[in-house]
Amino acid sequence: MNGYERMMAAVNQKEPDRVPIWELIINRPVIEALHPEIISSLREKLYEWGSQGGSYQIQADFIQKEDLDGITIFEDSRPKKWINKNTFIDEWNITWQIPASGIPYAISHPIQTEKDLDSFTSPDPNADYRLNTLKQAVKRFKGEKVIVFLSHDSFEFSHYLRGMENLLMDYLLNPDFAKRVARIVVDYKKRVIERAIEEGADIICTGDDYAHRKAPIMSPKHFQEFVLPYLQEVVDVARKNKIPFIKHTDGNIWPIIDSIINTGINVLDPLEPIADMDIGRVKEAYGNKIALAGNVDCGELLSRGSQQGVIEATKETLAKAAPKGGYILASSNSIHPAVKPENYKAMVETGKKYGRYPLDQKMVEKYRSRNYIAQYV
Repeated sequence: MNGYERMMAAVNQKEPDRVPIWELIINRPVIEALHPEIISSLREKLYEWGSQGGSYQIQADFIQKEDLDGITIFEDSRPKKWINKNTFIDEWNITWQIPASGIPYAISHPIQTEKDLDSFTSPDPNADYRLNTLKQAVKRFKGEKVIVFLSHDSFEFSHYLRGMENLLMDYLLNPDFAKRVARIVVDYKKRVIERAIEEGADIICTGDDYAHRKAPIMSPKHFQEFVLPYLQEVVDVARKNKIPFIKHTDGNIWPIIDSIINTGINVLDPLEPIADMDIGRVKEAYGNKIALAGNVDCGELLSRGSQQGVIEATKETLAKAAPKGGYILASSNSIHPAVKPENYKAMVETGKKYGRYPLDQKMVEKYRSRNYIAQYV
């Protein structure tokens, strides 16, 4: 099987030749440490391509060298204005700051009043450059590796536009305001997703995080009213086009997991074990409905643990999640800059060695009842 065949089999809850390996995001420091030749060979062209084009080329070459089974593609955007070398305003008029880690975070939110909302205009989802990176990925990987298009439903961009505290207060005090913001976001995202499918994306994924380690960010009641209907809309776009859907959300989602699964998603990612999302428990409860991805802790284990610890945890995760298929090996969030490159390498190599079907039943019996995350809780 090639990567495309392998990952699509798992998405459809079947056993491929081995457990597929994919990651939502792999940040550049890990890539550069494991394969410095990728950076050196592209260095002269990176400035010419710009940040997004260069990032894609680095990611694509890394995935090819590591023989991973899927690649994640973002939509393309263009900053409206650079305030300084580390701060810019995007097409949504959200102000972002880029710290030393290289991962931007929002520092200013454009919708503060009813007047702001009345006059707000979203970016053009049909802009000709919006899917340039996706087109490159389709040309290079179509039919060989799964192309996952990462987008959003409504929650994440709503709090970027409004500010998290303001948005959650809107749920209580101004629900119509919150729903108007969500409508702006989801209408834009649905159109971009439709275009991505037309361009050849194999899977749609939304990356909105609904929870922290202890519980969802909002009450289940507010989730049902202010988030779930818009998630359903984007899932329906994929289902209408017969494209699988991965829902990514961090945190402890037990209070809302049934609602998420009942939208018709195909895969739930990344199931943070440190947030009490033990993948064995999820597999037992929902493995007949959906496929699962993730669960190798990236906050503590991959960042601070030993290679041997990673090997043991990966075996445990395979033993709990991989039997009967329907599992994609991945971290509990992403391969962020703090992850030790050698630990990520150990996870990948362990997955390739011990994730082959039929699984080693002695390994499954030995590791399925373990709980590596207990030492970090």
